Amino acid sequence: MVTFRPSRPGRLADVPSFDRGIGGAESNVACTLALAGHRARWVSRVGADGFGEHLISAIGACGVDVSAVAVDPSRPTGIYFRTAGERAVNSAPPAFEERGPGRSPESATEPTAEVAYYRAGSAASAMAPGNLNPDSLADGEILHLSGITAALSADCLALMRDLTAPRPGRPLVSFDVNYRVHLWADPAQAGPVLLDLARGCDLVFVGEDEAEAAWGITGGPAAIRAALPEPATLVVKQGAQGATVFSGTQATYEPSLKVDVVASVGAGDAFAAGFLSATLRGLTDSERLRHGHLMAAAALLVPGDLGAPPARAEADRLAALPAEAWGTLRLGPDTIKNWAGEVVTT
Repeated sequence: MVTFRPSRPGRLADVPSFDRGIGGAESNVACTLALAGHRARWVSRVGADGFGEHLISAIGACGVDVSAVAVDPSRPTGIYFRTAGERAVNSAPPAFEERGPGRSPESATEPTAEVAYYRAGSAASAMAPGNLNPDSLADGEILHLSGITAALSADCLALMRDLTAPRPGRPLVSFDVNYRVHLWADPAQAGPVLLDLARGCDLVFVGEDEAEAAWGITGGPAAIRAALPEPATLVVKQGAQGATVFSGTQATYEPSLKVDVVASVGAGDAFAAGFLSATLRGLTDSERLRHGHLMAAAALLVPGDLGAPPARAEADRLAALPAEAWGTLRLGPDTIKNWAGEVVTT
């Protein structure tokens, strides 16, 4: 979908203008993987309008295969507007905070973003088991899905249930819970649906905050794993603290990097892309988490959803740092100029 970012801080009612960009969990992951040197395909639907044309062009420019994107002649491309800040995981109204001088990223509390979705009746909401080419979904090593798709329509939910059903020869199915309370017509339905979908996948990403909001689970990563034992791999994101991956019953934790945050949007998708990149390369659990943190840092250092990932050799060097050096590493906006050339601005 197309995302519109505010030109300055404030409520949607007060922001005078917005910058257009590309957004959407799955396309963000695909773009980041392609920019990191992997073969990636985005399978979706867009409208026969300028926004759909922009998405196909911009996502394709990142190196993503967009040949399986269908153009719907009767439904529009989905769009959304958002203010700066953290995404909401409950139905509370957005909170705003002025950031004073001298506040460190560790002490500052990111305000909650105000988000306005315009996706009902969109081209993507018409995705269904019968209108996507199954070959375009089955010939990759990993099929990455998002809980956002399940919230768009009954047809999309049917598609998600079809794609997460066990079948011989399916690729590794990766699922980011991505609980977005405002997208669900009935928020009470979201928790059971997302949990059921997650149980059918091989690799699942979920935040501690999402697990509490959607499933009422507290008690940290171990409690989430106890409630979700089915996936071979479960990644529990613990915000600025770090992340824990469970491979079977084996738990591995890696702390997040210290980052001078420009904007928090897109970091979760970038983390998933970094973890999947390392998975494709057969790296260890610790390395997979660190590559996730590095990709997330790249997204945190730019205003939009997509940051330029580090070159593979640089990412491998940083991921191999001793624990003490990793723990003291701090990344700022100048970092990406040194590790990956120009920043992606689409």
